[in-house]
Amino acid sequence: MQEIKFFSGENIPLELHKTRIVQKLHLVPIERRLEALYEGGFNTFRLTTKDVFLDMLTDSGTNAMSDEQLSAMMRADDAYAGSQSFMRLQKAVEDVLGKKYYLPVHQGRAAENILAKAYVKSGSLIPMNYHFTTSMAHITEHGGKIVELLYDEAYVINSEHPFKGNMNIEKLEEIIRLNTPKNIPFIRMEASTNLIGGQPFSVKNLRDVRALADKYGIRLVLDASLLGENAYLVLKREEEFKNSSLGEIIKTMTDLADIVYFSARKLSSSRGGGICTNDIGIYREMEALIPLYEGFLTYGGISVREIESMAVGLYETLDETVICQSPNYIEYLVNALDKKGVPVIKPAGVLGAHIDAMQICSHIPQSQYPAGSLAAALYLISGIRGMERGSVSNQRDEYGNETYADMELVRLAIPRRVFTLSQIKYVEDRVHWLYLNRELVGGLKFVYEPPVLRFFMGGLEPINDWPQKLMAKFKEDFGDSL
Repeated sequence: MQEIKFFSGENIPLELHKTRIVQKLHLVPIERRLEALYEGGFNTFRLTTKDVFLDMLTDSGTNAMSDEQLSAMMRADDAYAGSQSFMRLQKAVEDVLGKKYYLPVHQGRAAENILAKAYVKSGSLIPMNYHFTTSMAHITEHGGKIVELLYDEAYVINSEHPFKGNMNIEKLEEIIRLNTPKNIPFIRMEASTNLIGGQPFSVKNLRDVRALADKYGIRLVLDASLLGENAYLVLKREEEFKNSSLGEIIKTMTDLADIVYFSARKLSSSRGGGICTNDIGIYREMEALIPLYEGFLTYGGISVREIESMAVGLYETLDETVICQSPNYIEYLVNALDKKGVPVIKPAGVLGAHIDAMQICSHIPQSQYPAGSLAAALYLISGIRGMERGSVSNQRDEYGNETYADMELVRLAIPRRVFTLSQIKYVEDRVHWLYLNRELVGGLKFVYEPPVLRFFMGGLEPINDWPQKLMAKFKEDFGDSL
């Protein structure tokens, strides 16, 4: 797609769609936002949308659907088995992802459950470029362990490295030799690495991983939930593919993997998910688990209407004008915040803008969850709901000890085709104000901690009255403004 320039010289992302259906938003007063925080245990997951202005918690299931997807839902073949809707989805999987055999599941973490059930056992080790919360939880639930193999550059906050999601090839071979291939059921590559700022990997790196997988006879599994956006950044950043189409890049990547799984909530702007392969043996190893945990093989726990929208959404993943909108908005926000001195993950990745709470809240020890604190503070002063991606999102070790995250980030997700540019500028304004008043943000402590995936349901409380002091400063600067 050719670059669109403005005569003014401004670098503004131009929307290549029009808005035809709108949903009312609510920006409640700061006093109500403080009440909502206490009611929700200072956990942004537990806020309700009646108290949220801009919902930047996630892009999972929150991307705007297209008119083509919505119209396709009306032709759904509502059959328990052998639905024609499923046949259309199966064809879309083969056309877009290049995989003949497809197992439907109701969302991405369901695919992770099936993979773990099929392959992970006590003593298994899963090398990956970086973990995702649910992938690690399913692996450890079955007695396995993970090892993250990134290059040092991945942990540099402000960097120009184009592919910080690359797997460290030297460390991967060392881990395989040390643990022996028989204890490694598969290698997992995530497109793109969610917890370190949505950073992509290159096709060259994926080829190098494939070469080692072949050398040692190990399966390669690709988490393709953000494959479209990873492919878009390959198009922009990897010289070999500068004249390629998104479809060609996507097929190049999926052809390198034995198993591809995905959350349709991200990949195709719909609900559902799947596991696909070209190996009938691999398909048979997981086939029986679908009716047991998800539903029959031609619906897998997915609404038939969503199956129709998934099929259309997969084809739309090939459209650069669809895929580019979110990364371009993210880049715009990242660059705007960076110019104001706000520490953010650079270069801009996919999924969202990632604010570095470790730097902003350097006065808060990790034991008091700086990213969780900053996410709560941002909601308080703006009504913007972001997500903590730091130590709250980690899990304790097998002995119950706290494990601290490599990074303390607040993720501001920017789903496809959801926000306007004025709303993005509002985010920029409020994050900048909070950064200038960062010393007022204090720590949090757990008062309710579930044993698994605590960041979803856990409850916290401030260690002192810092929220009240922050609110007082907001009112001093903004008066009666919302």
